[in-house]
Amino acid sequence: MDLPHILPAFNASLNALSGILLLIAFILIKRRRITAHKRVMLAACSASLLFLACYVLNHYLRHGIVTHFTGTGIIRPIYFTILITHTILAITIVPLAIITVRNGLRMRVPVHRRIARWTFPRWMYVSVTGVLVYFFLYQWFPPGS
Repeated sequence: MDLPHILPAFNASLNALSGILLLIAFILIKRRRITAHKRVMLAACSASLLFLACYVLNHYLRHGIVTHFTGTGIIRPIYFTILITHTILAITIVPLAIITVRNGLRMRVPVHRRIARWTFPRWMYVSVTGVLVYFFLYQWFPPGS
């Protein structure tokens, strides 16, 4: 299998990994395990950055080709609702994540907490819906089906 065909599955795996790491980091901070929380959050950031690089690479290798959703009926507006909200939040999560992580690393705890309350649920949503978009496009309603 060539790279453009395995990248969507790899990207979905990175999204899933990022979501799992975010959830673990959330549990760790609730248990006041700050050092472990920091390490897991940096791993989540790394997974997300690798995802972004692979996502751009995937679209570059495929020369901007967009995979069209082939589902019909009620599933179509459901898919596009998920896709649109995922895309909008994915764009907004980048600066939010940078600001949140930066404040956390600098131990500006009150500011970090205040922003993290907005960042965490959006980042989780983007991670989960990114995996869902993959399943919609490549598993449940693959091109040519």
